[in-house]
Amino acid sequence: MGEERDSPEPSQLKLGAPVGIVDGPVEQLRIVEALLFAAAEPLDETALAERLPRGADLKSILMTLQAFYASRGVNLVRVAGKWAFRTADDLSFLLHRETTEERKLSRAALETLAIVAYHQPVTRAEIEEIRGVTVAKGTIDLLLETGWLRIRGRRKVPGRPVTFGTTPAFLDHFGLDAIADLPGLDDLKAAGMLDGRLPPNFRVPVPSDDVGLRDDEEPDDGPELDFGLPPVPDQESR
Repeated sequence: MGEERDSPEPSQLKLGAPVGIVDGPVEQLRIVEALLFAAAEPLDETALAERLPRGADLKSILMTLQAFYASRGVNLVRVAGKWAFRTADDLSFLLHRETTEERKLSRAALETLAIVAYHQPVTRAEIEEIRGVTVAKGTIDLLLETGWLRIRGRRKVPGRPVTFGTTPAFLDHFGLDAIADLPGLDDLKAAGMLDGRLPPNFRVPVPSDDVGLRDDEEPDDGPELDFGLPPVPDQESR
């Protein structure tokens, strides 16, 4: 009988190698590659693992694929805790004419989105307090329609105002793996987005998008109380 050889680890494999048995390391790598290539949306590791034999080293397979595609026209990236192929950043300009031109958000919408991202869970009144101006209902409705914001629950205060948070679609659109990847104070200063003369106690909150409700929140299980106040237009709609 011939000498038995140990199967190579996924990290030692190269794409294009001869295909072995169906549950071998090479075939496992090809399966994951095919699943990610054919998926219409990013896949999480649970969904990928369900299609592999028990004991498959999924993390090593993903690292192998990520390293292989790092210098190619598409890259394997992790967004919102899931995996997907994306066009390499340095080639994205080539596809510019093939994409649908999207309308830019107003400054009011961008400011509202940023406040929710960093301060979530946050109510409309709290957004207005931070911005210093009233926020039009249409601004929040637009962000909800894009799928970047969601209603988390209701604040345990009189009136039970709804609380807002970001969604996985927000992370996917901005290329973030987690909400904690948002730029911090030093990053914002380096990008010139903050004035150098900041108050001594100024800080950028550490964002969290934990899906669980906090102690001051309760489920959104009823209509919002209406105090008969007319809608207020956004004073900074641009």
